[in-house]
Amino acid sequence: MPTRLLLIADTHLPKRARDLPVQVWDEVETADVVVHAGDWVDVRLLDELEDRAARLVGVFGNNDHGELRERLPEVARVEIERIRFGVVHETGQAKGREERCSAAYDDLDVLVFGHSHIPWDTTSATGLRLLNPGSPTDRRRQPHCTYMTAVAEDGVLRDVTLHRLPPRETGPSREPA
Repeated sequence: MPTRLLLIADTHLPKRARDLPVQVWDEVETADVVVHAGDWVDVRLLDELEDRAARLVGVFGNNDHGELRERLPEVARVEIERIRFGVVHETGQAKGREERCSAAYDDLDVLVFGHSHIPWDTTSATGLRLLNPGSPTDRRRQPHCTYMTAVAEDGVLRDVTLHRLPPRETGPSREPA
C-alpha cells in the first residue's frame, strides 16, 4: 500500500516564523509519515507534530538543545515500504557529499538531511538517494521556502516533489480537522 511522506527540515520556530505555513500543516494531515531533519528550535513543534502526524520520524539539529536533544536522536533509521531511510541534520559541505554519505550510511537507500536550507535531490554512485527539503520557514539565500513530498511503495520511492511556498504564508496554528 502506498505510503505518503512529508519531508521538512530547518523550521527554526519561533525564530524564523511563528508557525509552519498552512500548506505544510495541510500536508501533515494527509501524510502517512512526517520526516523532520532537525533544527526545530522549539519543543512545542515536536509536541504538535507528535499529536497531529500519523507517524513522525525526526532528529535534532545543531540549533536544538535541552529537551529536543533528550527526546530526539542524532540519526534515525526506519524502514518504510521496504525502503531503508535515514534522517540526519548535517552532512557537511556539498562537495563530496554523495561519496561521504555513501560510506557513512551504506546500510540505507535514502538519506534525508537538512542544515543548509538548500533543496537537494541526488543519487550517489552506490545508489544512495540524498534528499534535503530545504526550509518551509527560512529560505536564506534561496528564492522560496520549500518542503518535499514523496510516495514509498513496494520498495520504490516515487513522486518526489519539491514544493515552493508563497512568501510569508505563515500564520497561527490550525486546529486538526
